[in-house]
Amino acid sequence: MTETIERDSMQYDVVIVGAGPSGLSAAIRLKQLAEQHNRDISVCVVEKGSEVGAHSLSGAVLDPRALTELVPDWQEKGAPLTRPVTEDCFLFLTAQKSYRLPTPRSFHNEGNYIISLGLLCRWLAQQAEAMGVEIYPGFAATQVLLHEDGSVKGIRTGDMGVGKDGLPTENFQPGMDLWAQQTIFSEGCRGSLTKSLLARFGLDQVAQAPTYGLGIKELWEIDPAQSRPGTVMHSVGWPMDTKTYGGAFLYHLDDNKVAVGFVVGLDYQNPYLSPFEEFQRYKTHPEIRKIFVGGRRIAYGARALSEGGLQSLPKLTFPGGVLVGDAAGTLNVPRIKGNHTAMKSGMLAAEAIMSVLQASQESYEYSVEATAYTDLFKQSWLYEELHGVRNVRPAFKWGLFPAMAYAALDEYVFKGKAPWTLKHHGTDHGSLKKAQDCLPIVYPKPDGEITFDRLSSVFLSGTNHEENQPCHLQLKDPTAAIQTNYTEYASPETRYCPAGVYEIVTEEGQPRLQINAQNCVHCKTCDIKDPTQNINWVCPEGSGGPNYAEM
Repeated sequence: MTETIERDSMQYDVVIVGAGPSGLSAAIRLKQLAEQHNRDISVCVVEKGSEVGAHSLSGAVLDPRALTELVPDWQEKGAPLTRPVTEDCFLFLTAQKSYRLPTPRSFHNEGNYIISLGLLCRWLAQQAEAMGVEIYPGFAATQVLLHEDGSVKGIRTGDMGVGKDGLPTENFQPGMDLWAQQTIFSEGCRGSLTKSLLARFGLDQVAQAPTYGLGIKELWEIDPAQSRPGTVMHSVGWPMDTKTYGGAFLYHLDDNKVAVGFVVGLDYQNPYLSPFEEFQRYKTHPEIRKIFVGGRRIAYGARALSEGGLQSLPKLTFPGGVLVGDAAGTLNVPRIKGNHTAMKSGMLAAEAIMSVLQASQESYEYSVEATAYTDLFKQSWLYEELHGVRNVRPAFKWGLFPAMAYAALDEYVFKGKAPWTLKHHGTDHGSLKKAQDCLPIVYPKPDGEITFDRLSSVFLSGTNHEENQPCHLQLKDPTAAIQTNYTEYASPETRYCPAGVYEIVTEEGQPRLQINAQNCVHCKTCDIKDPTQNINWVCPEGSGGPNYAEM
């Protein structure tokens, strides 16, 4: 019914989907290039979060290389990089002890800063708006628009005020069509429109299957006696077993604040594993617990990470559009850094798109392909950086200790130039074993002081959704939730979701999957890890989801 209504449309030179570091960097670079060429181009950014930065989540330690290229005077302009890294620490944990290991060269953070990604994105948005970029938070891009020849024409924003029954309510407002000569997709990891583009244009046929991690983060205010501003700590080992990829980070900020997080590779095998519970367990380690005793947890969030690196990088261009940042998969996994690489990819895309705009007349009947983006990428330090670490993540399919040995060999002997490229393990959803082949994991109950449950955590994420709207977590086959997931895999969605969205309830003696979509923090884990790929994450109404303030 909503497809028959008349919609307003607006035309821009470039439309950008997502106001993260890659999208905002692309917008700023486009305006810089337009000024250099004495041209006036129109650039529009749409962001599904309630404000810029609301859905931005990262560790985060920032390598300022790309920022310095983009805004050389960022210090004078007040960029929120105020806490330089002063110390690196790398630990191996057992259940009761910790062993300090030599810090790998990729973990060295001289010249880097501990930041809030949300604050950085808000600052980047201010720079972009000052240059004439139009930014519209609260508008979710829900559909890719195409020309008759199949090239991308732009995007459609989601309708507001559609009820659970799929029919317009009295508050109905139709979405708008935004047309552009070029559309930049910077949705972040596992973007819903990016998924459709991969399928439509076969962009992933040139790459290995992607692999992902789930990152879960908390922000704490701790006892001043435990505060060590500028200290960066990473750890591997306990509580993960040696076959499961994962590790933790702990970053000391100013004002007695600490960012602590845990990353679990989504290629884990045991359906009883809960990344959230593993994170809570990590905080009980004697070396870690002492930092949080007497402290106060003030924020929580979770987000999937694209860990496939160069092997999983899809084709970056297609007629009318490009992929940038984590939508493409530019995270440097060994460094645990993706913001500077995302920014650089957006800048490279902007340079390629500006060449297209310079060479073509304004036309909204078809869109050409900014193929120069791929060439610029391969000639950049971004490609060199990703190429040098391409073998580290896939080595973990051998287990923790062989992978660490290989990583040392790759870094210190081959220096990232080994004459081979390792393949990844396969798909993350295909890695999950049947429940009958695994042992259940019994996790301790939360104490409410150091460890917590998922619902109280979701509360701290500021997550909110309009309740009367269609469920954005769609089951392709509703019967598979019980016939396959419950029967064969012990309903892993009730454990891998870090927000308590999925639960099994019993009605008249029969199990049923209940989806609490209002809890969703938009991490995309369910879309990735479901063993039959039965869950399809689509955008809810704009402004829905988490509201990360300082995360």
